[in-house]
Amino acid sequence: MFAVFEQYLQSKASFTPAEIEHIKAASVVRTLRKRQYLLQAGDVWQSNAFVASGCLRTYSIDAKGLEHIIGFAVENWWATDQESLLSGQPSRYNIEATEDTTVVMLKNDDFERLRREVPAFDKVVNTLVLRTFMAAQSRVHSAISYSAEEKYREFLQKYPGLVQRIPQHMVASYLGLTAETLSRIRRQL
Repeated sequence: MFAVFEQYLQSKASFTPAEIEHIKAASVVRTLRKRQYLLQAGDVWQSNAFVASGCLRTYSIDAKGLEHIIGFAVENWWATDQESLLSGQPSRYNIEATEDTTVVMLKNDDFERLRREVPAFDKVVNTLVLRTFMAAQSRVHSAISYSAEEKYREFLQKYPGLVQRIPQHMVASYLGLTAETLSRIRRQL
């Protein structure tokens, strides 16, 4: 599965074979079964995870026991808890496989070392950080500005195919809707 990660990297920047080997030496491939945790709330997150295959969801559970899905990560996406990673504090999130998933893990110390030692890797990460910020900004805008139907339409447009891979209640949680509201919207569409 490292080959998937290598292909991703090469699609974003130019790497020498030696640089790829350097990255590979720091990488650990991990396979998760459906519903298996990559991170559980209360643990300190210490890595960055590239999704080679499958799907992860990042979510929290509130005091009433309700799930709030922060995001999904499918093939060629990254999953992380930056807050826990940077602060060293226990995470408030769970990262769980919604289907059998394979990830390429890089411990944060190795990740940062690779950024310093491999300029192309640093370029990829800088672009990733900017795109992640823009996506978060767009998500906040949608959450506070769009109607329930507009949120669902945007989800379908931005993430084609994802709605077939995850249960409807997870889509509803991600959009901040009840499952009943989402069912009604889907029937209307």
